[in-house]
Amino acid sequence: MTPEFIRTQLARPRKAKDRGDVATAMRLLRTVALQPFEEGLYGPIPSSGIPYGQGAGAPGRQLQRTSAAVLVPLVNNESGFTVVLTERTTKLSKHAGQVAFPGGKHEECDIDATACALREAEEEIGLPSNKVDVAGQLDFYLTITGFQVAPIVGIVEPPFTPAPDPEEVAEVFEVPLSFFLEPTNHQRVRRTVEGLDRAYFAMPYNGHYIWGATAGILLNLYEVLTD
Repeated sequence: MTPEFIRTQLARPRKAKDRGDVATAMRLLRTVALQPFEEGLYGPIPSSGIPYGQGAGAPGRQLQRTSAAVLVPLVNNESGFTVVLTERTTKLSKHAGQVAFPGGKHEECDIDATACALREAEEEIGLPSNKVDVAGQLDFYLTITGFQVAPIVGIVEPPFTPAPDPEEVAEVFEVPLSFFLEPTNHQRVRRTVEGLDRAYFAMPYNGHYIWGATAGILLNLYEVLTD
């Protein structure tokens, strides 16, 4: 796979699918092949505790949506692309302790989603914007908490040494892109939170529990690159 191939796939006309934690969960809950969440294996996973029926994107709900963007950094190593991910610190007020892409909500200084994603990546993991070759954008992703996220895909030429912001990022790690392009690594999980059934995609890797919106964005990347 080459940077040119990735750009070409992202630029192809496509019908954006109904994306978001709520839509994903309701679709998955209608299926039967869901595996139970193993708390003993991964430990308790943080949850917003918001019932799907009340979350942003739920049928019949018109809630305020907050514009946000994340950078999906693909490092062009000689051995193949890797995806840069972060583990958020436990002291954050939203999505604490979860695996995420560098990113955040749109600020007044951001002229567009790309500017937002690049700024956040530099602030959170020390990735200079001039090291990122923007390849395109994936589908918008709506989280249950109301963030409408624009995932911006960027090609990063090595070397890249992360400098994480200790207030926001507990760890920066890389996963081979090939791992996410293998369908057998796309888990469909069911778990119970405060007595409510939950369902979502998960892609656990090397002790990191990649799930929810992050897994949904990676699933969209898989769809775009393998279509």
